[in-house]
Amino acid sequence: MIQEGPRVAVIGSGCWATALMKILLNNTCNVSWFVRNPETIDFIRANGSNPRYLSSVRFQADRISFFSDINEIVAQNDVLILAVPSAFLRDVFAPLTGSLEGKFVLSAIKGIIPGDNMTVTEYFHRTFGVPQDNLGVISGPCHAEEIALERLSYLTVVSKHRQDGETISRLLSCRYVRTIFSDDIYGVEYAGVLKNIYSLAAGICHGLGYGDNFQAVLLANAFREMKLFIDKTKPHEREQSNSVYLGDLLVTGYSQFSRNRMFGTMIGKGYSTLSARTEMNMVAEGYYASACLHEINKRHAIEMPIAEAVYNILYDSVAPWIEMRLLSDKMQ
Repeated sequence: MIQEGPRVAVIGSGCWATALMKILLNNTCNVSWFVRNPETIDFIRANGSNPRYLSSVRFQADRISFFSDINEIVAQNDVLILAVPSAFLRDVFAPLTGSLEGKFVLSAIKGIIPGDNMTVTEYFHRTFGVPQDNLGVISGPCHAEEIALERLSYLTVVSKHRQDGETISRLLSCRYVRTIFSDDIYGVEYAGVLKNIYSLAAGICHGLGYGDNFQAVLLANAFREMKLFIDKTKPHEREQSNSVYLGDLLVTGYSQFSRNRMFGTMIGKGYSTLSARTEMNMVAEGYYASACLHEINKRHAIEMPIAEAVYNILYDSVAPWIEMRLLSDKMQ
């Protein structure tokens, strides 16, 4: 269980990490922030803003304890909120020599570990021995850019025990953020992974010139596909029409702030995957998730035509217009 008044750290310095710092500083006097680049730390201390991400967000730097050493920040905090791209998570924790015993690890990462094909909580449970009781997730239809603008948003806090979820909720609730509790760690994590793949599909179709009518059909089918995969692989009492599942899928598929939709749009317009990845300033988690899910689904053999279409385009170099034309015949 999380102790009362826990010491909280955010691991990562991108858009979502910056947004989380903004939220947390509404409710806590001091938050620890792991930023790998010492020059970025110096800039934030001197200017009160992140030079690369959400630069409009202002911080009182004297309320932030900065760290560039993963061992130091882990040792000095009780709750670790992970907000780095899944592809870089192993590198961030590779230097860790200390123990995670007694730490509560919260994933705010909507991705899967490439190569290991594990969600973030699975990875920390199996690699670092963090008990399931000490693992949680922060998710929901919540873009960092709208947090920066203080537009009303909803986050779902997921943990095995409601008491831990309530403790985290108190840290994250503020005038423009409301929180919801769930105990469906598996379902919420995989919903976060899958919705990025389907957002890539939506972006590809947008880049090819498909309109809103087809996009609506595509996302309706994507929701059915997501629900089928999650319910078959991990039966649980869950309502996937809730915002953390369906809402997140919709906002990622339609929003101007969706980096996965942006990546997909570039692919649909003719960019190679290498060119699209190079040009984007941020990581599109759906790119890595597509390959991971393809491997995972070899064990389950669940029919997932949209996810497979995205994989075929990204990794088998099938022309997007061919793949999406074939896919359109399968829509319902």
